[in-house]
Amino acid sequence: MVGTYKVITLCGSTRFKDAFIEMQKKLTLAGNIVISVGLFGHSGDDEVWENMDEGTLTKTKEMLDDMHKRKIDMADEIFVINVGGYIGSSTRSEINYAKAAGKPVRYYTDFQNDQKH
Repeated sequence: MVGTYKVITLCGSTRFKDAFIEMQKKLTLAGNIVISVGLFGHSGDDEVWENMDEGTLTKTKEMLDDMHKRKIDMADEIFVINVGGYIGSSTRSEINYAKAAGKPVRYYTDFQNDQKH
């Protein structure tokens, strides 16, 4: 079987690792190709922050942020993991990038609300 599948890139704070994994599974089972983060810096992947001074980005964090924008380039849409409505500055930048490229943006909180009804 060869199908046509929508490509969705997950965006959001890596502190929400469980929600990333939950949505990757749900969106995949719904017939989508899901692109996620490679590291969870806020959930234990310390390589993201090595040698980081206050107010600066590490080369690794800078590379990961740029790489995630390339993942957005490959996607048909993005799905923002915004648990409790939280959207940090990196995620806000990714949302703006996706919108500027004309990509639809969906949100975890909207998905959660839809599941309740």
